[in-house]
Amino acid sequence: MRTVTLPDKTLMSEVAVLLAGGKQVTLKVKGNSMLPFIVGGLDSVVLQKQESYRRGDVVLAEVGQSRFVLHRIIRIDGNVVVLMGDGNLTGTEQCGLSAVHGRAIFIVHNSRPVNCGRGRIWRMLLPVRKYLLAIYRRI
Repeated sequence: MRTVTLPDKTLMSEVAVLLAGGKQVTLKVKGNSMLPFIVGGLDSVVLQKQESYRRGDVVLAEVGQSRFVLHRIIRIDGNVVVLMGDGNLTGTEQCGLSAVHGRAIFIVHNSRPVNCGRGRIWRMLLPVRKYLLAIYRRI
């Protein structure tokens, strides 16, 4: 498989077009906002456009002009989607439902597909998440 590195703005705009066209897109993830479930620089995600999205879905969303995040939906209020990274302790992003471009249908970890899950238990652990993440980062 050939690897190509492009500026985020260029890459993500093209990814959004491919997803809107019904294509599956595999992206190598960078950053730590989805730890411990998605590891930046190591894991990839396979994305696909969906008819609808639900709380707990890991999605690629445009949260600002050409600013994309791969975060979990924590709430949908009408047409407003509230997102938060699994590795984030505070702070959320918001976007319109139309700015959600696709859902991670699975994660590729060590060349094997892994289910994304809904993160229900992880969301309930938010009050103690900082301690769990600190332990994870030391392992």
